Amino acid sequence: MPPTSLELSTLGHRIRHHRLAHDYTLDELGALVGVAGSQLSLIENGKREPKLSLLQAIATATGVDVAELLSTEPPNRRAALEIELQRAQTSSVFRQLGVPPIKVSKGISDDTLESVLGLHRELQRREREAIATPEEARRANTELRLMMRARDNYLPEIEKLAEKQLKSAGHVSGALTHRTVSIMAEKLGFELIYVNDLPHSTRSVTDLEHGRIYLPPASIPGGHGLRSMALQAMAHRLLGHKRPTDYADFLQQRLEINYYAACCLMPETASVAFLQQAKKDRNLAVEDFRDAFGVTHEAAGMRLTNLATHHLGIKLHFLRVDGSGAISRVYENDDLPLPMDVTGAVDGQIACRRFSARAAFSEQNRTTEHYQYTDTPAGTYWCSTQTGSTSAGEFSITVGVPFDDARWFRGRETQKRATSTCPDESCCRRVASDVSERWSGKAWPSARVHMQMFSPLPRGAFPGVDDNEVYDFLDRHA
Repeated sequence: MPPTSLELSTLGHRIRHHRLAHDYTLDELGALVGVAGSQLSLIENGKREPKLSLLQAIATATGVDVAELLSTEPPNRRAALEIELQRAQTSSVFRQLGVPPIKVSKGISDDTLESVLGLHRELQRREREAIATPEEARRANTELRLMMRARDNYLPEIEKLAEKQLKSAGHVSGALTHRTVSIMAEKLGFELIYVNDLPHSTRSVTDLEHGRIYLPPASIPGGHGLRSMALQAMAHRLLGHKRPTDYADFLQQRLEINYYAACCLMPETASVAFLQQAKKDRNLAVEDFRDAFGVTHEAAGMRLTNLATHHLGIKLHFLRVDGSGAISRVYENDDLPLPMDVTGAVDGQIACRRFSARAAFSEQNRTTEHYQYTDTPAGTYWCSTQTGSTSAGEFSITVGVPFDDARWFRGRETQKRATSTCPDESCCRRVASDVSERWSGKAWPSARVHMQMFSPLPRGAFPGVDDNEVYDFLDRHA
């Protein structure tokens, strides 16, 4: 992986420290190592990455080991202050203020840097304090997202379990039928029962005493929703889940049962064979993957995140965004720049207006996917977006990859291109200064408040579930 700007900055400070320790000017050290002093200046300022051969020459000239130059520790107190300030000024909290960053020079004293950093630390503290109380689940969700990112969203143990259960039920190929799901339940000692009076806070209820799984009646004949809910209910038993101890445990269980259901609906062996052939044909498409297994576009997009990196060597991102631009579901391991709050949480944040996930809402023909290249501070990404709507409003599903991997996907020939500089406020959130001045004091917009502000999460053993309502339901059906 290429070094980050902070890593280059630390390296530059260490080179400068050892140069000054020997009383070398930039030109004098440059003459010793065979480069111009101006090139050394760029390296010391963290703006250029030196080659290993040059690092070895600098280490020899200053009498230290290369490992000493590459240490991640700042060489002195002044360097530590400058590096901390650089980090603070690149944070999303600071950039949202719209205040220009301070350019550090020799004329700025250590006391001044200490004072400015004190303000940054207090800004971060207040931001954390402001959202601390209702954010237990958001913090847990962020930790879970980062854990799955580190694993490329792939859980081999659950993949194997799902294939074993499918094989025992006689499933060989094609879309998973409701009948096969019923057979899988029977082999676990359960009967699937569809009722109209499920507690409003549950998706299903499993009666462990009588061996029944209660599900809502089918709303869409042949839809994958009921199959998925039944599989999720069975997964609790197969994965040995106990009553959650906290919200993190609850979220982990939800992730695992959703993953198991996806593995059954789109089995690994068949899915990988399908995707590898599509990649060979340079014709990967979420809609084809969706139709081949009879699932929703969202389910196919999420399943692609499980398999693409591990089996195809493709890093990617997935976004579900509602009509207001809020991100409701997210995964990425391709370094797509995403909006985050101070805890690192992405859910509920507003996606850049230039992203394909939001640009697709302006398309008049929404029956086909919207393809787009987007230039970002982290590079160029190609995205495929499908829009839809529910009773709660419209939404979009996006799957995207870095520019170099677009060659494997259908839609790569698109001429649509956009530029995003988010989290820079001037990208899509702050109007031009002349427009702001023109309407200052002459307009009063009434802001829409996002539902996340009114959704403090319950603290029960099963968050969001009314236990008394569930027990009343079981009494009626026992």
